[in-house]
Amino acid sequence: MSQADGHRSTVVKEERVRMSAGGRIVIPQHMRQAMGVEPGHELLLQMDGDALRVYSLQSAVRRSQAIVQRHVPESRSLSEELMRDRRREAERE
Repeated sequence: MSQADGHRSTVVKEERVRMSAGGRIVIPQHMRQAMGVEPGHELLLQMDGDALRVYSLQSAVRRSQAIVQRHVPESRSLSEELMRDRRREAERE
């Protein structure tokens, strides 16, 4: 994994787990700690071919921000554009 695609450049660590009733799996404690997640935190699941990736919400937001930064010039404010569009829509109502 490379920095350019928003992933960390770390050694992939694997752990064998067993799925229980209802499709439940337990993420080992050392992996939860490395991800910075605790009980009650929301996670993002992503299918990548036949692989399942699990991201903390915070990590998913950072990845999304990195993608946007690569494609949107710093001088452009997407939030200002959105607010301007919403104001125009409200004026038309």
